[in-house]
Amino acid sequence: MGEGPWRLHTDGAARGNPGPAGIGVVLIDPHGQVAEQLARYIGTATNNVAEYTALIAGLERALARGARRLDVYSDSELMVRQLNGEYRVKHEGLKPLYHRVRELAACFDAVRFIHVPRERNREADRLANRGIDQGAAPG
Repeated sequence: MGEGPWRLHTDGAARGNPGPAGIGVVLIDPHGQVAEQLARYIGTATNNVAEYTALIAGLERALARGARRLDVYSDSELMVRQLNGEYRVKHEGLKPLYHRVRELAACFDAVRFIHVPRERNREADRLANRGIDQGAAPG
């Protein structure tokens, strides 16, 4: 019945809340190969804004690579619960990001949002922190 889902690991980090923030994305193809990694500085943001920004970047990359089915892994319990309809998005600053995620998710045949402990999201976490370091570097 076709190939299995792609896997997307995302993480957002902020040093301070808000503070300098970065995103990390790891996209893994259905064969288990890392297709893409991304570490990016996003300026000053809250941790929750960074989490959503990382997810948006990851969904965009997965679509660009032609993924049709996607399992998304994040250690942000709040974001995963919001996207799975368990929690409402109350913070006004998150609503546009939430709606952008919904728009992108609708482009796939299937998307699952899965909460994982931080230990199972280490590479995305490392990339998010690298993104902060890139922005904090002088020059």
